[in-house]
Amino acid sequence: MRTLKIVAVVVVVYFIFLNIPGLRNAIDQLKDVYAPLLVLGLALELAALFAYSLMTKAALGEGGSHLSNWRVFRIQMSTKALSSIVPGGSAAGSALGYRLFTLSGVPGPDAGFALATAGLGSAVVLNLIFFLGLVVSIPLRGVNPTYATAAIVGVIVMVVVGFIVFGLMEGQGRAERAVRWVARKFRQDDRRVGQAVRHLSSRMEDLVRDRSQLGRIAGWAAANWILDAASLWVFLRAFGGSIAIDGLMVAFGLANIVAVIPLTPGGLGFVEGTYVPLLVGFGLDRASATIGVLSYRFAQLWFPILLGGILYLTLRFGPWSIERRERLQSMAEMVGEDETKRLSKIDFVEGLPPLPPRAPKPRDG
Repeated sequence: MRTLKIVAVVVVVYFIFLNIPGLRNAIDQLKDVYAPLLVLGLALELAALFAYSLMTKAALGEGGSHLSNWRVFRIQMSTKALSSIVPGGSAAGSALGYRLFTLSGVPGPDAGFALATAGLGSAVVLNLIFFLGLVVSIPLRGVNPTYATAAIVGVIVMVVVGFIVFGLMEGQGRAERAVRWVARKFRQDDRRVGQAVRHLSSRMEDLVRDRSQLGRIAGWAAANWILDAASLWVFLRAFGGSIAIDGLMVAFGLANIVAVIPLTPGGLGFVEGTYVPLLVGFGLDRASATIGVLSYRFAQLWFPILLGGILYLTLRFGPWSIERRERLQSMAEMVGEDETKRLSKIDFVEGLPPLPPRAPKPRDG
């Protein structure tokens, strides 16, 4: 399986990334780049990453009030680095973030719920930005089948999220009975699932009642995406490209929706292959779009991997390390840990220990 994933990454990199139309012509534009804008674009991307870490801290609530912004940022960057180096890495990254927060003194339920809430809130805000871009773009430019399809997917996601939140808050009893029924059908522990539903419902109600905390989460999520989009715009400008705000929002929203496809680490190849034709369709010349996107992706994908790896080491060693560092493994060990693989999504969110392997049922006779 690992070999197949490596082959898939190589194929995508070669056939999509290296053969993006206009790449060779774009290289010629490197001599005309305005270097200060490259520095500004990287600074904006770092600010976006820091805003995401502040959103996660806001979601932690009182459970993470004792953590400094610097600690949360290092944990968040470590999580992003791991998520970006393995296909479908969000699960491994979330497990690493959970481990780092709990080792930092955050209660397990608070850590799991905060990571889930941060991811959910970020996705909702991204869809809102994308829809806003569509509302402005469609009357001016007409309907494009590509991002119209993405809009339908986004609507479905928003409806599902709204249904889950409404079901947990307004119909807890019915939701618990339904989920336990499904759990029994799949031969899962329905009592633990029911307990998780009750806990999630209680926490969701607390979060909705605390308008201040909810506002901080939404505000930092919006800041994260806006700064990220601004970074893309600055990188395009560094190579002489210019694009209208509605085109930027649509291309940015659609590319980040595509990025969740768990075939390559960080959506490598798919994101670049989405950005370039969309930006060209909105009037950017192909050479500027290509080199601008590749420079932006260095700041958005590759640089955080390097920075996250370095910051992870500071959590393991040195004056800013986590005190119980003997329990903090390398990233490679974290990915391959059997216990993490057996930790269900419900258990992860609730901070419960993994279930032991099921004993084989005795045969009759």
